[in-house]
Amino acid sequence: MAAHTRRQAQTAGSSDTVLRNEAIPDTDSPGGTAAAVAASGMDTGFSGAHPGTHPGTHPRLLADTLSGMRQALPIVMGYLPVGFAYGVLARKVGLSEWNTILMSVLVYAGSAQFIAVSLLAASVSPLSVVLTTFVVNLRHLLMAAALAPYLRGWSRLRQALFAFELTDESFAMHTRRFAEGRTGAAETYALNATAQSSWIAGAVLGVFSSNLIGDVKPLGLDYALAAMFIALLVGQVRTNMHVLVGLASAALSVGFMLAGAGQWNVILATVCGATLGTVLCCREKKGA
Repeated sequence: MAAHTRRQAQTAGSSDTVLRNEAIPDTDSPGGTAAAVAASGMDTGFSGAHPGTHPGTHPRLLADTLSGMRQALPIVMGYLPVGFAYGVLARKVGLSEWNTILMSVLVYAGSAQFIAVSLLAASVSPLSVVLTTFVVNLRHLLMAAALAPYLRGWSRLRQALFAFELTDESFAMHTRRFAEGRTGAAETYALNATAQSSWIAGAVLGVFSSNLIGDVKPLGLDYALAAMFIALLVGQVRTNMHVLVGLASAALSVGFMLAGAGQWNVILATVCGATLGTVLCCREKKGA
């Protein structure tokens, strides 16, 4: 198609015609495809996929990467201490240094890793450990399904790489970002990679400090996750309705716990809070 237009330009011999047709990118080449998409205004999701095709490619890629790393800072503040606690506990139950670190690299799921460590300490069979952690992580199917509509333009490989580093915390960040149209791949991958790097770094510190610490519970490291979720929630509160739903959910969670709901208090409060938010949102739309 592009070759045909170039031949037309040469035949016409008009300088104006040549300039117009040369401006049409050659979509048969990777660079031409990127230029065509850029010219159409579409977000490829990875501005730096083909360096050299656009004068602002490298500065934009760097800016997107730094932006993603900066957005991951609240997650980093939570992952470092909890990853540290995981590294210490894993070494206390006899997991080797490399296996402890590799689990953070390959599994990358806090709750699943803590459960796996406790099951291994109880000498549970490897098959039971795998099945238990699989069930615990089934929620990732729902999180991925919620974000999938925003990533329809991504290739399967990119989606798989994104899904591998999806966690509860990064899901909260991406839900807000994607709703704002910020689906750039460089920024998204930078956020995920920074979060996982901090998780691995925490585990490494825990491994090398395990001989110096007898018990991590007195250190209160588990509060880091709660503090991190509060920080993520504050960043998503935009309207009075969000404040009302957040406070109501917190009050319900405490109420259910005091009423004896046990660990179900969070799930029950989440369902009630989500229902309240849906009802208020529908009423707001009807009144608009």
